[in-house]
Amino acid sequence: MARILIVDDERFMRLTLRRSLEMNGHEVVGEAGNGFEAIIQYSSLKPDVVTMDITMPEMDGIDAVEKICSQFPEAKIIMCSAMGQTQMVTQALKNGAKDFIVKPFNPERVEMALAKVLQD
Repeated sequence: MARILIVDDERFMRLTLRRSLEMNGHEVVGEAGNGFEAIIQYSSLKPDVVTMDITMPEMDGIDAVEKICSQFPEAKIIMCSAMGQTQMVTQALKNGAKDFIVKPFNPERVEMALAKVLQD
């Protein structure tokens, strides 16, 4: 199973995603509340996969994806978006994200996205 870093500014969303991932046998190795924290944690933890919220304070997910992928081209990042963020998801994919999931999280879709990025 995968070692995962969860990045979201809302604690409740991190907890919801953590529970879903752990129920499916994954290990959550860290959590971050913004893009700056995500970059620091990615550098030290080297997770298999990152789930990255788009809209966050200080540094959003789009910029964080670009910075992580420029330093670590092997990074596997799944964007987490609210409905109506299509343009931002597209930009995140251009910046290096591998897939996206829509909030509220559907556990089956989360697992499908993880399977997809882990195969790449």
